[in-house]
Parts: sequence; structure tokens; C-alpha cells
Amino acid sequence: MIDLLVKILINAIAVVVAVLVIPQIAFPAAHDLLKLQGSWWQVLVVALILAVINTYVKPILKALSFPITLLTMGLFAFILNAVLLLVVAYIAHLVDIKFTIGGFPPGFTADSFIGALLGSIVISIVSVVLGLLNRGRRIVT
Repeated sequence: MIDLLVKILINAIAVVVAVLVIPQIAFPAAHDLLKLQGSWWQVLVVALILAVINTYVKPILKALSFPITLLTMGLFAFILNAVLLLVVAYIAHLVDIKFTIGGFPPGFTADSFIGALLGSIVISIVSVVLGLLNRGRRIVT
């Protein structure tokens, strides 16, 4: 249970960093979180959606796309991460959370795919760094 909460917190921090760094990602709740007001709880909902997709959907898609990833020498993994981030934006849109990437949803453009690609890279880097700090917590306890 604690590991799930830590994963959601790491994802929330990674999403906020991606919103601050990538101009194509618009998420007003992330700015509310920095001010500790308004709809900051929406960041936790998006982080929960991201954690569920990364835990259950991503391993299946990675296994299915292994031949393509092998042919592209691992570059297809970046595309898979970007598509999954767009799925997170779509699910957030379905539950009425304003998390858009380059205007997606509703409209899909090259700008939304580039924003998702850059956002997934930033989220991955922040998650890895914070995950390494979390590993120290698991060794001590």
C-alpha cells in the first residue's frame, strides 16, 4: 500500500515538472498545486491514472511491441511512452480534468505528439531519479 502511494506521489511530482518544462502541456491544476489552492487534487488523479497505465498496460504493450523495438534499436519505446501519455490525457479528459497536450484532446496534431514525446521523456527522467531515492527507503526498512 505504501509503495503504491509513493509511486503516485513520484508520478505527481514528475507530471508537475513536465508541465513546468514542456510548453505544449497545459494543466492548470499543476499551477494550483504550486500555490496550494484550487483543484490541486486533480494532479493526484492524473498521477493515479499514469501509475495504473504504467503498471498494467505498459508491460503488455512493451511485450507486444518487442519486435518493433528491436528493429528500431529501442527508439520505439519513446513512441510507446508518448502514446501512453496521450492516453492519460484522454482518460483525464473523460473524467473532466483539464490536462491537455498540444490541444489533445480533442484535436490531435504534430504539436500534441511532440509535446507528449518530450513530456514522456521528462516524466521518465524525474521518475527514475525519484525512484532511486525511493530505493534507499526500501533498503532501510
